[in-house]
Amino acid sequence: MRFSTLSLLAISCNLYQISAKEATAATCSVPPYVGPKLLIHGKLIVNIADATDDATTGDDDISVTLSDVHGCCGVDAQDPTKFTRPLIGQMPQMSSSQTLAVLRDAEAAWNGGSGVWPQMSLRKRLEAIENLLRNLETNHREQMVQVLMWEIGKNRKDAESEFDRTIAFGREVMDVVRGVDSDSSSVAGNEFGGSWQHIGSTMAFVRRAAVGIVLCLGPMNYPLNETYATLIPALLMGNVVLMKIPTVGGLVHLLTMEAFQKALPPGAMNFVSGRGRDTMPTLMGTGKIDALAFIGGSSAADDLIRQHPHPHRLKVFLQLEAKNMGIFLSDMFQSASEEELNQALDQALLGALSFNGQRCTALKLFFIPKGYGEFFSQKMAQRIEAMKVGLPWETVEKDISSKAIYSHVTPLPNKNRLDLMRRLINDAVSKGAKIVNKKGGEIIGGPESTLMVPAVLYPVTPDMDLYLEEQFGPIVPITEYDSLDTVIDYGQNGLYGQQVSIFVSEKETKSAASLLDRFSTVFGKININSQCGRSPDTLPFSGRRSSAMGVMSVKDALREFSIPTVVSYKDSDVNTGIVQEIESESLFLSPL
Repeated sequence: MRFSTLSLLAISCNLYQISAKEATAATCSVPPYVGPKLLIHGKLIVNIADATDDATTGDDDISVTLSDVHGCCGVDAQDPTKFTRPLIGQMPQMSSSQTLAVLRDAEAAWNGGSGVWPQMSLRKRLEAIENLLRNLETNHREQMVQVLMWEIGKNRKDAESEFDRTIAFGREVMDVVRGVDSDSSSVAGNEFGGSWQHIGSTMAFVRRAAVGIVLCLGPMNYPLNETYATLIPALLMGNVVLMKIPTVGGLVHLLTMEAFQKALPPGAMNFVSGRGRDTMPTLMGTGKIDALAFIGGSSAADDLIRQHPHPHRLKVFLQLEAKNMGIFLSDMFQSASEEELNQALDQALLGALSFNGQRCTALKLFFIPKGYGEFFSQKMAQRIEAMKVGLPWETVEKDISSKAIYSHVTPLPNKNRLDLMRRLINDAVSKGAKIVNKKGGEIIGGPESTLMVPAVLYPVTPDMDLYLEEQFGPIVPITEYDSLDTVIDYGQNGLYGQQVSIFVSEKETKSAASLLDRFSTVFGKININSQCGRSPDTLPFSGRRSSAMGVMSVKDALREFSIPTVVSYKDSDVNTGIVQEIESESLFLSPL
């Protein structure tokens, strides 16, 4: 395990036999601070102490409590061998009545579908969203990147990538709405931009339109990208959005409020912050939420849906847990070239530990043919021991093109996540698994630290919690199989059905084809010799069973938050003239 310069100041150098020269002065980034904000009645309230009854709820409940938000990590100025969790912001904790005030803003903006935003022409909505994205890109990128690093522990490269991918996703969605062909840049009619069709004696115009008020809940690991992957398509289709700011990873959304206020009419975009138990039952219980966009855990999703008094009227989009399998076929160890095997191992490591394994698309259990589990475990351990452990903003070294390389392993966002890792590791070890890599599972930086050295665990067996439970963290579990029937049975009978990765050499394609066919009705995506992932965003991102309900992509997300609306007439000279007059006045029928 290689430790980066700054992390050397947070551990005992002698413990890892690192020279004093390597541990020379490194500077710690200054933690950001995000003050509490509210966006209510179209007003951005920066100084919460100045909030009045008119600016909050419209009744006598005007107090807004604040909750301190601590960063994932920092270095103690008095003792550089210890990590701290510095204060980096404050989050308003809304009461039930304040939550209902925000809902009333959303209701007024929707107004039964007659509000300013849903009645705005599609061309104008596209312009508004472009203004939003340009504002975020021009004025807020660096601050948002800093907050992603400090709050959830994402290294600078990944934080920058999340921001940039979010902006790119929004623009790709807008291109789909416009009907822009990415290959030819031509513009044609489509289900989003609208088009006339001649079917027999019927002329029909088809364009997708809004569902209503969409409640959007995003995750802590990709609080910006995965939230906007539902939020932007929902807004473009004319929906009114009400976002529940996540408890962890929420500060980045406070930084966007001003941009939303400037780009959209009042009430089109709304924010609720505070404990979910105080806000979500209040919202769902009203029955006024028309669609739910939820990315998180299945039990929380079930609770939310049950709280709606008319769940059959609730349009549901869910992206949930996964226990993605990494399956190595026997020929990868028997006759594959060294280059093939190394490429497969690199992809396996990347799949298991990108952003510390805190991805629903992470590889969370490796199936290795009998007799090769120990070999595979050692290879993974060697790679992990060469990874760089440190703080998110830290430049470790430069690659051959002089680009900065940042810490591969960074602190977990909070102690709760660390406690889960400990429980899973302790359970596996108590039942016979061994931690293969040096210092695996150890915590660096003292009692306040959440920086955990990844742990390779082998052999993992069916009686261990880790065999079935999603770890969502830096643990690499490895199990052996005698027959592919064991692998198929695990995939078919597990709770989840998101993705699988099959690692195969050119000499074992028959077995890979058999697995692919069997898994085509089990998983949403089958990866060959590569890690699991959502990208590219033009491809459908789906899942079965408890992994997903609905499909995400730049095109599919638009469909998830809209309903086809048809305008038709019988083809005749008289009707054609009438419809042409109507079309010249109608916003819905207006061309892009």
